[in-house]
Amino acid sequence: MTITRRNWLKAAGLLGTTAGAGALGNLLLPATPARAADYKALVCIFLYGGNDGLNTIVPTDATRYGQYSAVRGALAIPQGSLLGLGSSGYGLHPSLSGLTAAWSEGRLAPVFNVGPLYQPITKTQFRAAPDSSDLVPDSLFSHSDQQLLWESSSTDSLTRTGWGGRAAEVLGTTNPVISVGGNGRFGLSSLSAPLVLPDPGATFGAYELGTDSWRLSYAPLVARAAALRGIYDEAQNNDLAEVYAGMQRDAFAVSDRLAALIKVTPGEAGSVAAIDNAFAPLITDGNVADGLPRQLYQIAKLIAGNATVQGNRQIFFAQLGGFDTHGNQIGGSAITGTHATLLKEVGDALGCFYAAMKGLALSDAVTAFTQSDFGRTFTPNNSSGTDHAWGNNHLVIGGAVKGGLTYGTYPTLVLGGPDDVGVDSWELQGRWIPTSSVDQYAATLLSWFGADAGQLDTVLPNLANFGSARTLGFL
Repeated sequence: MTITRRNWLKAAGLLGTTAGAGALGNLLLPATPARAADYKALVCIFLYGGNDGLNTIVPTDATRYGQYSAVRGALAIPQGSLLGLGSSGYGLHPSLSGLTAAWSEGRLAPVFNVGPLYQPITKTQFRAAPDSSDLVPDSLFSHSDQQLLWESSSTDSLTRTGWGGRAAEVLGTTNPVISVGGNGRFGLSSLSAPLVLPDPGATFGAYELGTDSWRLSYAPLVARAAALRGIYDEAQNNDLAEVYAGMQRDAFAVSDRLAALIKVTPGEAGSVAAIDNAFAPLITDGNVADGLPRQLYQIAKLIAGNATVQGNRQIFFAQLGGFDTHGNQIGGSAITGTHATLLKEVGDALGCFYAAMKGLALSDAVTAFTQSDFGRTFTPNNSSGTDHAWGNNHLVIGGAVKGGLTYGTYPTLVLGGPDDVGVDSWELQGRWIPTSSVDQYAATLLSWFGADAGQLDTVLPNLANFGSARTLGFL
């Protein structure tokens, strides 16, 4: 068996259940009092599989819509079905109707053709660069590698930490990245893993020794908890054992502090009316719809309870999978099927989350944004789907967003054109070379979050390669 940190901890008896492991994400970052007057939160929503950004945000002017529909064929969203974004010249997929209120209020921003870049690159430079060149990100068009590059804001797939985790570390946030979507690279720093939390209604406790009333009264669990706490409260006989004992004490402290807040479900004592009302369309019999709605409901509760969570800067991570639409991307029409269903989940959940932040009077303090592996090919494949590409379109939503506008440069919709990596006929598929980098996208978010120029350069090492164009202006 390969000896990993996790295996070592398990063998040493220092790692509990999944809930306990999540609590260990607090690791070496000490708790400090909340400073709600200066509160801000970033919410990353990763769309795993590679969202088709070309069907998410579509140009509506006659020339470019004609180019789009001619290539997309049966996959093209009918022009009359698009949700027009004012005079911007673009429309959203009709499944994203949950976001139209945010657009009309000037709080939604589409950001075009973003992807991992070491520095700005032209098609000529890309075609001339050897595979080993720094100019070419590692393993383009590979799911696992490109997910890591987006989550780490790097062009090197061996980068161990995520840009969210590095930001939390550099800014000294009270908590590490708080994830309701698993233990992704985005929240990993040099000091800690993300704090991974379960869904609303779940028990959260180190070694499953949570604060449920039955656990507190069940004698075997009471004795077990007391014994474990006693062991870890004792002074250890070497520095390594003391560090791990401290981690366990932190795990108990975090679970004691957050268990009751995490467990609350809609309509229960402790629930927040503004959040329940906002998510009402996605709540049935006291349960929030599974997937992204449930994750964003949990994040909304944590934001409302930021005094309990602690800290005036919080970074959250949520995710939705299923976007690898190689086949049957559409159903009986271009506005039904797999992709439409996924986008409806995104639009409805994000729309409810935005409404909840408004209801809490915290909209100006919370910004949510999408990430994804990569975009998808402009040309459909032979299975009514699309394949792996590079640059992609994304959405940013929140009260601080300079909405009503679009940002970045939409790709030129010409196969073999200046944005398409392809030259030979077999490779003319519309895999767009990004015109904005993940670094610039992240720097825009982190500048608003409070990072200064030096901190941005520490978190985003490639940012310096973009000269004065360090941010994209949507916040």
